[in-house]
Amino acid sequence: MLNKPIEEIIVQNGKVIGVKSEGEIACCKQFICDPSCVKDRVEKVGQVIRVICILSHPIKNTNDANSCQIIIPQNQVNQKSDIYVCMISFAHNVAAQGKYIAIVSMTVETKEPEKEIRPALELLEPTEQKFVSTSDLLILKDLGTESQIFISRTYDATHVFF
Repeated sequence: MLNKPIEEIIVQNGKVIGVKSEGEIACCKQFICDPSCVKDRVEKVGQVIRVICILSHPIKNTNDANSCQIIIPQNQVNQKSDIYVCMISFAHNVAAQGKYIAIVSMTVETKEPEKEIRPALELLEPTEQKFVSTSDLLILKDLGTESQIFISRTYDATHVFF
């Protein structure tokens, strides 16, 4: 049932017994999924902004490092959330020769998330290209032990720091 659309999660007496997809039912004792499959079992508690930047240079003041992680503390930028920066490069076979990829993320606090993340983006300048996205931060309404429906968590702003 991987990579198939879910039409229905079949629950009997409070426990999952199957999943219906493309007219077929697959029986199961447990169901493991991401939050998009069970929107009624998760709750939105915020948003995360992520910016992926392509650079032709390492980040300034990092001793020309091919990779680094930076945390900009919340009190340094007068915000409630830290800003996270992760940079990797051609040295890790993830970019073309001489290129660097920086990922910047933080928990959104206002209606202008790109302004909030600006202090980190200034560290990266000049950027060749940037890709900006925001995603909902979802938490589980229950652990799934009763229903046997287990839901993965959404990535928070720290996901690049595992």
